[in-house]
Amino acid sequence: MGVVLPLIEAAAHFPARGGLIGLDLGTKTIGVAASDPDRRLATGVETVARSTFTKDAARLLSLATERASVGFVLGLPINMDGSEGPRAQSTRAFARNFARLTELPIALWDERLSTAAVERGLIEADMRRDRRAEVIDQHAAMYILQGALDRLAVLRREQT
Repeated sequence: MGVVLPLIEAAAHFPARGGLIGLDLGTKTIGVAASDPDRRLATGVETVARSTFTKDAARLLSLATERASVGFVLGLPINMDGSEGPRAQSTRAFARNFARLTELPIALWDERLSTAAVERGLIEADMRRDRRAEVIDQHAAMYILQGALDRLAVLRREQT
């Protein structure tokens, strides 16, 4: 069974090298992003249409295996005041259940404002509304993962 920890604590469970998978859990879809093995850059992978937990988890584990990933970063939707509402509780429940299916560590990363920031960027890029809807979750997963990668890089520099 894998561990579910805040990013900084989970970092100790990640090997020195290896890509991470970033997840943006929505009620209808799961945005998926992946990093390179050096954990410098997050790129979009796909948007998984939610089905049953078992099918969703199988797809995510398959993507992690295809990419030889060493862990997951799951966006935790914290409220602006720092409290956790139903969406954060649902995300924690998903993480606990998912951890039973994999040995890979699962890091929780505060994703406040990620979807809003991504949508602003897509609007600024003049992307049509229907196209934005298709890519928003994948882009949110990239934003979440990139934020976590940047934080991990700072952590590594502080430790050397």
